[in-house]
Amino acid sequence: MTRPFLKMHGLGNDFVVFDARRAPLALTAAQVRAIANRHTGVGCDQLIVIEGSDRADARMRIWNADGGEVEACGNASRCVAQVIGANAVIETAGGVIEGTATADGASIDMGAPRFGWDEIPIAYAMDTLHMPVGWESLENPVAVNVGNPHAVFFVPDTDAVALDRLGPIIEHDALFPARINVNVASIVSRAHIRLRVWERGAGLTRACGTGACATAVAAMRRGLVDRAVTVTLPGGDLSIAWRNDNHIVMTGPATTAFTGEIDLEAYA
Repeated sequence: MTRPFLKMHGLGNDFVVFDARRAPLALTAAQVRAIANRHTGVGCDQLIVIEGSDRADARMRIWNADGGEVEACGNASRCVAQVIGANAVIETAGGVIEGTATADGASIDMGAPRFGWDEIPIAYAMDTLHMPVGWESLENPVAVNVGNPHAVFFVPDTDAVALDRLGPIIEHDALFPARINVNVASIVSRAHIRLRVWERGAGLTRACGTGACATAVAAMRRGLVDRAVTVTLPGGDLSIAWRNDNHIVMTGPATTAFTGEIDLEAYA
């Protein structure tokens, strides 16, 4: 038996999406890794399964390319909102979010960020606005949980950071019991941030929606930018606003690249 899927992306952060609201789907970590493989599978940064939910319009489950299931993905949330259509309430492991589909993407209410050291989580208590830690040139990060955990480093030039080398070192540091997404950001103006992201379980990515949200909020907490900014990633721009009700709203594109069918048993 084959299953239909969508190949979608948000600014180049790409997904294999299965709509399992009517026909339940169980996948193993090995199957996820095989499907995500860019040489012998379909290829993707994350695999998404849309399921039924008794507390929302749908439940979104997310697996990184390494086969690990994670709590949240901002770019995938926009894609799922496009699939569901109109105004969608989406249950995730990181909480319930709301999305409004647009002509070429979606606007997502990502909920309220969390800043407690135990909410990130961090292995022991510390100030999360000015963390007294560093890895070579990357120092003094901000920690934010926006459904998944992020460390944000502000640097003069994002391209000058060897993120492909330092990213996995920081991701797997014992300081972060659930591992961490690593963001390096440069402030362009009060309304503009440049960002590169090492994504937990996926590696360097062209775009990371939750990373853009976490970085914008981190910069706002430090007084570096205003409450609405454009975040430029290698794949393009996202608009991030931190509203007065403490909720983060992310707006950006979501694109269907192609549709297909896959024999899941071939990837068992």
